[in-house]
Amino acid sequence: MLSTNDLRVSYGMSEVIHGVSLNVGENETLTIMGRNGMGKTTLFKSLIGVLPCQGRITLGDEDLSSTQPYQRVQKGIAYVPQGRLVFPTLTVEENIATGLEATGAKKIPTDIYDLFPVLHDMRHRKAGNLSGGQQQQLAIGRALAADPKVLLLDEPTEGIQPSIIKQLARNLNEIKQMRKISIVVSEQVLSFAMAVADRVMVIEKGAIVHEEDGKTANQDEIARYLSV
Repeated sequence: MLSTNDLRVSYGMSEVIHGVSLNVGENETLTIMGRNGMGKTTLFKSLIGVLPCQGRITLGDEDLSSTQPYQRVQKGIAYVPQGRLVFPTLTVEENIATGLEATGAKKIPTDIYDLFPVLHDMRHRKAGNLSGGQQQQLAIGRALAADPKVLLLDEPTEGIQPSIIKQLARNLNEIKQMRKISIVVSEQVLSFAMAVADRVMVIEKGAIVHEEDGKTANQDEIARYLSV
């Protein structure tokens, strides 16, 4: 569904993503794990087109390498950034509706409120008044409103309490089953990654250094990469 070939990203003269090649299958959840500063967010920003890169990015059979971020959204990639970045002065409903711009639809899909009932209950509340976990649900709901083929989530558990993290893992598994989409998650929380992953990759200093099947992954081996 989504693939990269020899993806390289630089800040000025300094290359920070070093030839990353990955493939995400249809209806697959891939988790990309790594410590802070290892390149996860930079990789995700290059996938959505916020950062320029060298190499190739394809969605299905279509080359997206030279397209703008809004064009990638229209083609089927949705991005939930680190820190969520909801529009604090807009209501929950207005935030979700911004995702409809990609498809031209006028009505919020009912399955978003089915997945996140709290968003329906708070649909007229300003997004800035929601808790961190509720804002994360809102950011995901907004992304789903664009009807994506691939959902990118950058550090979705950051700043969220453990009970909400478990619920978020259940939500992502439900989304994959309901929408039949591919999901790519960058993450540091191993328990969350293992709860959602079909496949796990580890990124270190801008390169993929380890890969395992999510269902049989050696968690001790992955944890070694995550330790400081």
